[in-house]
Amino acid sequence: MILRRSSFVALAALALAACATAPVSAPAPRLDAFAVASAATPQFSTQRLSDHIKYLASDEMEGRFPGLVGEGLTLAYLQAQYEAIGLEPGGRDGSWLQPVDLVRFTPARAPTAFWTGADGATHPLVSGTDITLRAGPADPMVKIEAAPLVFAGYGISAPTWDDYGDADLTGKVVVVLRGQPSVMGADPNFYGSTTHKTQEALRRGAVGVITLQDQDGRWRRAVGGATRPQMTVKGAEDARFTGAINMATAMAIGGEAFSGVAERGKTAALGGAVDMGARLSVDIAETTEVIRSNNLLAKIPGTERPDEYVFYSAHWDHVGKAKTPNAEGDDIFNGAWDNASGTAGLIEMARVFKAGPAPKRTVVFLHVTAEEQGLLGSEAYAADPVYPLARTAADINIDMLPFTPATRDVAVFGVGKSELEDILGRFAAVQGRTVTGDGYPEEGFYYRSDHFNFAAGGVPALMPWTGRDFVEGGIEAGKPYYEGQMARYYHKLTDEWRADYDFTAALQNLDLLYRLGLTVADSEGWPAWKPTAEFNAIRDRTADQRR
Repeated sequence: MILRRSSFVALAALALAACATAPVSAPAPRLDAFAVASAATPQFSTQRLSDHIKYLASDEMEGRFPGLVGEGLTLAYLQAQYEAIGLEPGGRDGSWLQPVDLVRFTPARAPTAFWTGADGATHPLVSGTDITLRAGPADPMVKIEAAPLVFAGYGISAPTWDDYGDADLTGKVVVVLRGQPSVMGADPNFYGSTTHKTQEALRRGAVGVITLQDQDGRWRRAVGGATRPQMTVKGAEDARFTGAINMATAMAIGGEAFSGVAERGKTAALGGAVDMGARLSVDIAETTEVIRSNNLLAKIPGTERPDEYVFYSAHWDHVGKAKTPNAEGDDIFNGAWDNASGTAGLIEMARVFKAGPAPKRTVVFLHVTAEEQGLLGSEAYAADPVYPLARTAADINIDMLPFTPATRDVAVFGVGKSELEDILGRFAAVQGRTVTGDGYPEEGFYYRSDHFNFAAGGVPALMPWTGRDFVEGGIEAGKPYYEGQMARYYHKLTDEWRADYDFTAALQNLDLLYRLGLTVADSEGWPAWKPTAEFNAIRDRTADQRR
């Protein structure tokens, strides 16, 4: 799972903009439309899960970075497993693979910038002190002169909050606040994401998007990330450049009164961009490298409705090698938990499906690349789906299996999004468990793993997480246990295969996810988004393809 918010398909982002005006028509939950699929109790093997994780997280894989030696070994292993199980290749023309071309951008030099006020005087901006700048994916060389600067509050266009109205941003650089207004709730949602803001500005003709980081800690993080390599999907659409400024720079440009303007933008939608009375010039140069990578797809064709689909997804990649070894000489981020465990879970899920009753809808097992670089493999899939998103009933994503004792809760990201949770809840109740949120809603985890790109394409999508309400000890035991695991292993060199994994909760969850997927696969119904979900308008537009 990635640490930051995702990027995703430009077309999907533009589609989400329709939510600002389209009516919400998702029905109330219709559990009677999803008769529980009859199936023997699925038998998941802890030994097989452990063996898969051990191989995928071995030093031989060198951290499974896209395009390097670990990719070839990983994909060969996955294909061999699926062939042994008896699945069919799920890519185009009988292929197991969906090619994904990635582009890595690296700053060639420090960017330069200055702003010009109404009096014609120029004021230089120091990179890393006053401003950060990155080229957009369309062109690594960006030179823009005297683009008008405008302020657009949070830069949100949503049913309950519109900072733009009919503003035309053609040729302008828009400055937006980080996050979302308090009236949208304390928990992040899609409208507060960088993706939404960038795509809304792009849709209105902006050439650049600059985020106002008004907290010192976030500004420091922006500065730290501005010089690192970053990846995108080749051909992705975006603003010509992005960046960040701190409040001192914003006030230097907009004057002392700007702090008041920014505060007003936090409490009320602007309804139109505000001219900052200045023009910005930038000169950015980055080098690019195309990285050839792949998603892998396997499938079990449906017996009655083979042109309707249920997806299970997981990312196979991790972050590669460290620049310098640690004190023990280790420099490989093995990624056992993240996400060799989820990859192993998909292989086991496919084995159980193949051994059980044949599904009526086609079930697809999708292993995506470059999740750790910004959900790029799933972004590429959603931009060019092998199977129509309109006829995809659900995506069930597994990113890091829970390695805990038995829990009373089934934690899911973005609880309250879709009917998938209601179906899952029926099976959870049989286990004596309850569907809950992940416990950290302020993190906006729903927007930070590969299911999100399916959601952005309208497909109801669900991702389970680690429960914290232990049967033995409750939340008092479970919360520190989980937080200790995250601190010890998440994106650390220590995330290596361990012989002492506790698979209890993982087996509980896999059982539920199998039953959920088979129920949806065997049903004639289509799971719906709940009325408050941001993705209703997208799904509604393709309703005629599901009748």
